[in-house]
Amino acid sequence: MIIDELLRNAVAHEADFEGPRAVIPSKHVAIVTCMDSRIDNFRIFGLDSGEAHILRNAGGLATDDMLRSLVLSQRLLGTREIILMHHTNCGLHGTDEPALRAQIAAETGAEPPYAFGAFEDIDEAVRTAVARVREHPFLPHRDRVRGFVYEVETGRVREVGGP
Repeated sequence: MIIDELLRNAVAHEADFEGPRAVIPSKHVAIVTCMDSRIDNFRIFGLDSGEAHILRNAGGLATDDMLRSLVLSQRLLGTREIILMHHTNCGLHGTDEPALRAQIAAETGAEPPYAFGAFEDIDEAVRTAVARVREHPFLPHRDRVRGFVYEVETGRVREVGGP
């Protein structure tokens, strides 16, 4: 099983553990991105453990739960800047959400109570996420929120401008 292999790696990690780090990320930044396994935030941004909050979900969307996590990140754990990063070749890009919902309902007898967040235009999806975060009234630091697209084909990170 893969889980057993990963647990063996965890035991090896324990032997090399460098010791605890502060709970507050030293760079005071939160990165919201997709759960896609090709995105290595630590390598992309040159980060080490303890330097940033890495928040992930399918699509890197600014969902209610992601906003909840950002509020806690800022209010309790000292972050002041936010990177929102979508990526090329995302599973949600171009997905037919109504068809997916219908398929799930046909298989289970119920529709999911949440949106999946499919999108057609990746830059527009980033702009929407940035706007949603900047407009969230419970975030004390909304002035340093920036949006990006990570190109999985080249490793390039490009910033997405305003509307």
